[in-house]
Amino acid sequence: MENLSINKAHGTDVSNAEVRFERLLPGPIETVWEYITDSEKRGTWLASGPMELKVGGKVRFHFLHSSLSDEKTYPDKFKQMENGVYGDETVVAIDPPRSITITWAPDSEVNIELVEKGEDVLLTLRHYKLVDDGVRLLISAGWHSHLDILVSKLYKQPVPKFWQNFLKYELEYEKMRAGSKV
Repeated sequence: MENLSINKAHGTDVSNAEVRFERLLPGPIETVWEYITDSEKRGTWLASGPMELKVGGKVRFHFLHSSLSDEKTYPDKFKQMENGVYGDETVVAIDPPRSITITWAPDSEVNIELVEKGEDVLLTLRHYKLVDDGVRLLISAGWHSHLDILVSKLYKQPVPKFWQNFLKYELEYEKMRAGSKV
């Protein structure tokens, strides 16, 4: 199942304020849940940091994109992130190992839902309460790039270069949205 088109699909603009991604990952569901909630495993594809697994629990993300792949060069517009950045968030809802909703600075939220599909797990990620098209563009390219790395980790495939993918996806989403307003 390594070449599933769902795992390469662009995010869907549900509205001007929400984007949704789906990825089919190898199970079991508990393994995928660990990649979302365990600091060390999450740090291999998104950001490390402690996460209190309860409603109101504190989450501290440490984004260090140079640790995600062998790519060490940052695009000029993201040079300020070169030494890592932190985000402090809160768990809004949680139903282990099926779903978690977390605040996302400055004013949005991310929901990740896991559904067992035979031996696989369908991950649906919704990022909503987005305030403008520019933010939605960055969020879409970012999640697409991070999810590519998660897919590669779980399928034990070579890890794609984060920033190379991000810049490619940013252009693709910009072109897609220029042709159709949500």
